[in-house]
Amino acid sequence: MPPPPPLLSPAAGTLVGMGWMALSGALFAVMTGIARHVSIGLDPMQAAFLRYAFGLLFVVPFLFGRHGFVMPRTRQPWRHAARGFVHGFGVMAWFYGLTRIPLADVQALSFLAPVFVTIGAILFLRERADPRRIAAVLIAFVGTLVILRPTGRAIDPGAIALLLTAPLAATSELIAKTLTRTESSANVVFFQSIFVSLTCLPMALVVWAQPTLEQIGWIVVVAGLATLGHIAWMKALIAAEVSVTQPVKFLQLPMVALVGFLAFAEFPDAMTLLGGAIIFLSATYVAGREARRGT
Repeated sequence: MPPPPPLLSPAAGTLVGMGWMALSGALFAVMTGIARHVSIGLDPMQAAFLRYAFGLLFVVPFLFGRHGFVMPRTRQPWRHAARGFVHGFGVMAWFYGLTRIPLADVQALSFLAPVFVTIGAILFLRERADPRRIAAVLIAFVGTLVILRPTGRAIDPGAIALLLTAPLAATSELIAKTLTRTESSANVVFFQSIFVSLTCLPMALVVWAQPTLEQIGWIVVVAGLATLGHIAWMKALIAAEVSVTQPVKFLQLPMVALVGFLAFAEFPDAMTLLGGAIIFLSATYVAGREARRGT
């Protein structure tokens, strides 16, 4: 089920892609807060498995076309499997770190990934090595460091786990970009849910404990938000070049900081606000410049 041919001009596609990435960030921000809540009572490996297993329920509606349900098919099963394996370990590490450090720090550490993605897109996907794009990502990363203010907390095992998720998430995104050239966003997310679930299942079985009905309910909400976030993410990758959308990802940090404040009383301090402003200005600059260039 290949993606539809592009109907937008390059300039419009760039802005649409950035819009989809911003929506994805908002969905992931809310999901992160709920995941923190439910993960306190679940082992991270089990939580990671349940999130993707239940996620399949939310992918199925996107597989219906004009003539009913269309069973996903692919000519690149090994590429999907490789992505699921890499992404699965990244998700398990993310859930492990989620309950150990503040939400804003969780998000800040995960934002090493866009730096890897931008470099990888230039090296492996042959996207333009535009110095301004690279500078925008690096400036946004500086904003992340302003918020994080690396300290002794970085030696926490949770922080180390989250540092490991960055190259794993970047690899997953780069593989996803190559898949969107021939397959729909729903197709990519469907196979992601299958292969990530299979990757997490053995570890989940080792630590398995019967979840409560309340935990299952929250996990279903997490799976729904995350699946919709991934659909929006895939649409962003289809509409625009990877390196263009990366600075927008940094907007997730102030979003997650807000969720941390509202749900867990983790009050963002002046440095968090300053870092958020740097991130916002970087993403806004890229959006405005790409629109003027008509790329």
